[in-house]
Amino acid sequence: MALTLDVEGPAAPPRLNGELVFEEPWEGRSFAMAAALADGGLFTWDEFRDHLIAAIDHWESAPVGEYRYYERWQEALESVVEQCNIVARPEVDELAAAYAARPPGHDHDHQHHDHSH
Repeated sequence: MALTLDVEGPAAPPRLNGELVFEEPWEGRSFAMAAALADGGLFTWDEFRDHLIAAIDHWESAPVGEYRYYERWQEALESVVEQCNIVARPEVDELAAAYAARPPGHDHDHQHHDHSH
């Protein structure tokens, strides 16, 4: 099943020359996680999009800070995961807090090798 992303409207992800744009590594990971869970049949892409639009609407009704699309994306992912009973809210909060507490570059703690053999 191929995911069809909105090109226009509130659920449309940021693009540059037609390509998706991620400002931070976590944004791409959140995007990939939502796509993998939808592809795995744990929720439909339409269900996710509805949660994304709701997260955007919620922010627009009471904006706090600068609007960041992938923060709304992450809210939608957490919401749909909880609603579909994939992960309970306390566990989502615990996992998010543990992830946020990791130091910058935590996932790049490997030695780089010269692959020019």
